[in-house]
This record gives sequence, C-alpha cells and structure tokens, in this order.
Amino acid sequence: MKKHIIIGKPIKHSLSPKIHNYWFKKNNIDAFYEKISPEQNELENIIKKIKTGEIYGMNITVPYKERVIPFLEDQSDLSRQTKSVNTIFNKQGKIYGDNTDVYGFEKSITNEKINLQNKSVLIFGAGGVVPSIILALNNLKTKKIFISNRTLEKAEIVKEKFKNIQILEWGIIENCDIFINATSIGLNNNDKFNFNFSQISEKKIFYDVIYNPSKTNFLQEAEKQGHRIINGQDMFLYQAQKAFFLWHNLSPKVDNNLIEFLYND
Repeated sequence: MKKHIIIGKPIKHSLSPKIHNYWFKKNNIDAFYEKISPEQNELENIIKKIKTGEIYGMNITVPYKERVIPFLEDQSDLSRQTKSVNTIFNKQGKIYGDNTDVYGFEKSITNEKINLQNKSVLIFGAGGVVPSIILALNNLKTKKIFISNRTLEKAEIVKEKFKNIQILEWGIIENCDIFINATSIGLNNNDKFNFNFSQISEKKIFYDVIYNPSKTNFLQEAEKQGHRIINGQDMFLYQAQKAFFLWHNLSPKVDNNLIEFLYND
C-alpha cells in the first residue's frame, strides 16, 4: 500500500487526507494518506523516506514550503521560480519537489470567470504560498500587485524574487480590485483583521486562501460590506488534483459529489 502524507504546523484543519483517500478509493489505487505535524529538525529524515519508498507522495503546507527545499535532489522550474514546494515524490530515483499551488490559484480565478488583466491586487502575507500567487497573477496579466506583511523583512524577501510588486506597511490599505488573505489569520474562528475595510470604494473581490473554515472573519466582514467573497476551496481542490496527477499519472474528478463528501461531517 502506497503511503502519502501532508506535513505542516498547524495541520489539524487540513482536508487533504479526506480528498486523496476519496480519490484512491474511486480510482482503485492501493494507497492511503495521512497528516503529520513534524518539528523542523525532523524534516530531513521524513523527506528521505521518499527515496526509500517508505513514503510514496508528500504534500507540504505552512510553514514548510520553503524549508523542505534543501532536502530535495531535484525540482521543477516552477518551484525554482517561486522557491516554494508543496508536492514531493520520487522521480527517476531522485527526491523531486514541485509546485501545484500556481495551477490551483489560476484555476480558482478562471473558474470564477474573473479577469485580472490590468487589475490591481493587494495580498496580505508573505509566506510560502505568496510567491505562487504572485506568479499566477503575473500569468493572468495583473497590472499592480501590492503585498503587506506583519514582518517587513519577509515582504522584502518576496520582493527580491518579484521586482514588480510594491510593499505596503501592515495596516495600510490600497484601494485595489481584489484583496487576498494569504496569512494564517482565520484558521481559528476568533482570528480577526483589525483593518477598516469600509474605506474601500465600490464593490470589490475578497479572496481567502483558507478553505476550512469555509468563511473566515476576513470574508464575513467583507460580505457585510457587500463585497464578493471567494474562499480557498477551488485552489485547494485543483492543487490537490495536480499533485495526484504527478504521483499517479491520473487526473481525478473534481465534481459536486467530491465537494459534498468533503464538507459532510
């Protein structure tokens, strides 16, 4: 039986085991998927298990998308561009890292029939998923990209990779077309952004990469102001679909049956 895991901290909220075990069953693949929350000093030994075959496939989430890179033997051009890895597997005998977040985010935007060409975007956060979002936004021909992070140094590291972005001080709001929460603020129900979004003119789009809970306080507050809201469900589903394809050369179905299963406790 092929073992798959997701590593992160926190990891309790992750629905990755549920979605992949569902697809294994639907596609008659002898495999299972579980979540673990390792410490930083355990990463190398866990990743080595890809080489030995003890682990067949691995996903990575916050805060390890960059921290796993030193333990890879090869990686995709996309993961090199973003310096962010969320999928690891054995490719021709090497521990190989890839990025499916760029695809997942792009797919989530096109599914909503949103045209970001020549539009402006403000991203909150500078963590592991942000370079993937920026690369996707560049692919979608976004005109202006602002990022704001509680720790300025992290935002400056992102700007080193993407010269076209502008950094805003945390708490400063630019009146953009779409606002993206790429922080972990919202994983807990009592997490709140202490920003005054009422100053934003017209109705805009608020997007949260968090998918569980399905409506964070960030989205709830935006909805109260009459803005359009989107959670990270589609990004999650389609990055998972691509990871599954990389592991098994099979693209599983994303449909209403899957979505109903995922959110049915």
